[in-house]
Amino acid sequence: MLEFRTAGFNPYSVKYSPFFDSRLAVSAGANFGLVGNGRLFILNLTAEGIVCEKFFETQDCLFDLTWSEQHENQLLTAGGDGSIKLFDIGVGEFPVAGWQEHGREVFSVHWNLVNKNTFLSSSWDGTVKIWAPERKESLVTLPVHSCVYSAEFSPHHPDIVTCVSRDSHLRVFDLRQKPSAQNHLTLAIPIHAPLKIPIPDNVTGGVQPSECLTHDWNKYRDSVLATAGVDGTIRTFDLRAPSGPVNVLPGHEYAVRRVSWSPHLSDTLLSASYDMSCRVWTDGSTQDNGGSGVGFGRELGRMDAHTEFAMGVDWCMFGAEGWCSTCAWDEKVLVWDVRDFMRR
Repeated sequence: MLEFRTAGFNPYSVKYSPFFDSRLAVSAGANFGLVGNGRLFILNLTAEGIVCEKFFETQDCLFDLTWSEQHENQLLTAGGDGSIKLFDIGVGEFPVAGWQEHGREVFSVHWNLVNKNTFLSSSWDGTVKIWAPERKESLVTLPVHSCVYSAEFSPHHPDIVTCVSRDSHLRVFDLRQKPSAQNHLTLAIPIHAPLKIPIPDNVTGGVQPSECLTHDWNKYRDSVLATAGVDGTIRTFDLRAPSGPVNVLPGHEYAVRRVSWSPHLSDTLLSASYDMSCRVWTDGSTQDNGGSGVGFGRELGRMDAHTEFAMGVDWCMFGAEGWCSTCAWDEKVLVWDVRDFMRR
């Protein structure tokens, strides 16, 4: 396990470069993001361990980041002051572009993996905005009317956008649809709806609404997503049957801050939680379930090396299928092999 200390700054998000297997970026804030500066770290994995290649200072906490899909040295940040900034590793100490339309904190940013000319942002002001890097104004604003904690483009289609929010709904927008009264909204799925099949006694399903903090698209099944939030339960959804969750994965003692599907295995995902653990799961989809398409997932293992809230997790797309990075408020960024923590 490799470790890097973000001394004086508490990380919120960590992301592998889509171009280099040895490069990471970490967004962080001083004083747990409550007050003070932010910092963007660019890290390299070397034979001597993790080395900081460069860092950028900002005036407010950086809650999230996303690498550009167009330029290997560029990445976006989501700021606590409502700003979005574009940094270039090879250019000076300041952002090369910036956007300021959101009325409150920007909590997530995501680059379009299919149409690489656009990116999005989501904010506590209750909106998701679509942007083009060369334009100063947003292309589209999607009203959610609830604090949006996480938004993503589908990795399978350039015009499908999803988000999760304080009101415990997973929303799906199709930018090909005419805006009309729905503003491109095609689905609003209640995250805490009960499962449609009998469930074990130890699985409650969390029927009471609770804030949803994170979600992620499955990289292999184009209608499947996972969500998680304050109640500590991960849920998977299939957009072909949007009435409620397909599976539930209980186990975390506190809120789940981030989930991420494996880029290598269709049934495997990682989670980072305020209970200071990072856990690997199977959603049960590869189990024999009598052809129903429904299978109860389970925890495969956990990593407990963090000593504060675990905030971020990301898989390495290159090489062996188990490498990942996690970050937490203990000022640590860890790189480790998930397979070393899975139960045999």
